[in-house]
Amino acid sequence: MTPTVTGLRERKRSRVAVELDGRPWRVLPADAVVRAGLGVGRRLDRDTARRLAREVRRAEALAAATRSLAASDRSRRALEQRLERAGHSAAAREEVLAALRRAGLLDDARVAESRARRLARRGYGDAAIRSDLARRLIPAEAASAAIAALEPELDRARRELAGKTVTPALLRRLAARGFSRDTLDEAASFALEA
Repeated sequence: MTPTVTGLRERKRSRVAVELDGRPWRVLPADAVVRAGLGVGRRLDRDTARRLAREVRRAEALAAATRSLAASDRSRRALEQRLERAGHSAAAREEVLAALRRAGLLDDARVAESRARRLARRGYGDAAIRSDLARRLIPAEAASAAIAALEPELDRARRELAGKTVTPALLRRLAARGFSRDTLDEAASFALEA
């Protein structure tokens, strides 16, 4: 016997309590209920139940993705890995990632540019910035474009050395922060001439 939806009651946080044959059944995301076409008087046949299950999985994946993005900007690949580790299906992940990209919430180039600028302001060289972007699973093309858009590494190194006594320890510290040897050699000779 196929159950019939006898009640839909709104709950907090965009949830809906679904009643089948006069008995409480489940509390589901409201958008999943709408997208599955549930309504009072509708029979919950096998096709409707499958559609509802698919929509619930999609809604849960979307909620997890938006929570993750609210906590920190992420690359597409990093967000996909988080959703995969959380057990969301490949189909739900793809649908959610595509929806977030269309909405402008998922943009690898924007994430790369923002992170590269932040690290450059904090005194990091190109190698450290490139490494950080790779750890964040930013595609190499987006990382290269973001680094190319920065103030030249030589100018940043000169600013780091400005007003300081150039010592081997200072140069080692800057090398550890990702400045290239060639950049440091040129910046140090400029600082010594000044």
